[in-house]
Amino acid sequence: MKMTEDCKERLLKAAAAIKASHHLVAFTGAGISTESGIPDYRGPQGVWTLKAQGKKPKQTVSWDHVKPNAGHYALVELQNLGLMKFLISQNVDGLHLISGIKPELIAEFHGNHNLMRCLSCDRQFPKKGLWDEAAWGKGYRTSPVLPGQPACPSCNGRIISSVVNFGDPIPKKELERSLFHSGRADVFIAIGSSLTVTPAAEMPLRAKKHGALLIIINQMETGLDHQADIRFYEGAGFVLTSLVSFIKQV
Repeated sequence: MKMTEDCKERLLKAAAAIKASHHLVAFTGAGISTESGIPDYRGPQGVWTLKAQGKKPKQTVSWDHVKPNAGHYALVELQNLGLMKFLISQNVDGLHLISGIKPELIAEFHGNHNLMRCLSCDRQFPKKGLWDEAAWGKGYRTSPVLPGQPACPSCNGRIISSVVNFGDPIPKKELERSLFHSGRADVFIAIGSSLTVTPAAEMPLRAKKHGALLIIINQMETGLDHQADIRFYEGAGFVLTSLVSFIKQV
């Protein structure tokens, strides 16, 4: 992608703010994973967009072959540089953890399709080797308990998919951590999210309320564009990798 002078100016401004930050918080939605072949929700080929047209959304890459993209790895670089203090993700694809984000530095707000969670002790466990979806289904909170399905390896409580479905409560721990870090943020960068789904979309507003600079990266309009201090309509992978490059220069 060719970098315009206007884009370069915004990148330099954002890079300087991030490098000078004390508590950078990143927030990601489905848009960060489209470059990995996973459809978003409200884009031209998004899940909800196509369903509204009576069409079936298609994922161009099978789950077995989905891999993190340049945007994911750029966030890992911000983490490893000591700049990104916390990451809040609306995604359930698990690509942030696969890319190298430290588990203690992320709140997967809507869960992770690779993980199961105990309803009693709240511990999480890898789904693979523990849960047989062919035998026991998805294992959602609202799913019936079936004979033979495993219990929590730690406390023997009921385990369910960590994925949060519509109507399910957000796990208390993830919500509390997200609120805490959003309130401390001096720079908050929202990537690939429509910023309309609550309570997740309340995090950038909380950060703004406490004086944070808000950077939004999304090729589509968002519900908080009017609140953005720096706005990028360019692709997430391009913007994030460019930001890391400029941060190393400024």
